[in-house]
Formats: sequence, C-alpha cells, structure tokens
Amino acid sequence: MFKEFKEFAMRGSVLDMAVGIILGGAFGGIVSSLVNDVLMPPIGLLLGRVDFSQLSVALSDSVTLNYGRFINTIITFVIVAFCLFLIIRAMNRLQKKAEAPAPAPTTKDCPYCATAVPLKAVRCPHCTSELK
Repeated sequence: MFKEFKEFAMRGSVLDMAVGIILGGAFGGIVSSLVNDVLMPPIGLLLGRVDFSQLSVALSDSVTLNYGRFINTIITFVIVAFCLFLIIRAMNRLQKKAEAPAPAPTTKDCPYCATAVPLKAVRCPHCTSELK
C-alpha cells in the first residue's frame, strides 16, 4: 500500500498541483498586501479617509459585524481573479502560437519519379505518368 501511495504522490500531475497550491498561497499573500497596503489607503482617502478594514457594526458589547474586512476580501478576490485571467489568457495565446496548424499542402509526390507535382495535376510534368 505504501508503494502505491508513493507512486500516486510522485506522479507529475500531483507534483504540479502541489507546486500550484504553494505558489497560489504565496500569490494570495502578495495580493492581500497589495490590496490592504497599496490600494485600499488611497481608495479610503478618496472616500473621506475611510479605512475599510475598520468598518463594522456593533451587534452587542462583545460582538461586531466586520463588513469592512469583507469588502477588502471581495476586492482581493477580484484582483486575484483578474490576475489569473491575464495569466491564463497569456498562456492560451502562447499555446495557440506553438500549436499553429501547418499550412495546407499545395503539392503531392509523383508515385513513379518522386517529383513534387501540384495537387490538381493529372499528369507528372517530369515523367509524364498519369496521376490519380
């Protein structure tokens, strides 16, 4: 059973997924810092010095509804989703360029003399054989 688990864990797709999850976590930290430390202060300043992370409603003496943090989380999600969209879009474009279809052939080889002949030709210009 340990051998099967080791084979499963060492598959390329599992390792790729693990790397993606780790990089995604690090990327999430970068985006959270971007939102909280770079984007939200100017937005708060434009909206009258509002700090979204401090916005809340007191439900009781000890319980608060922190909707400002929720706003920050939504903004973080939108930025992450947009960044991922840009990355995937760029990867798709690179993949399309790499997988560009080969141009359609314009010639065929004569089966008798192996000379390149136009596709519409019915006779080989080199050996004069009839072509199918």
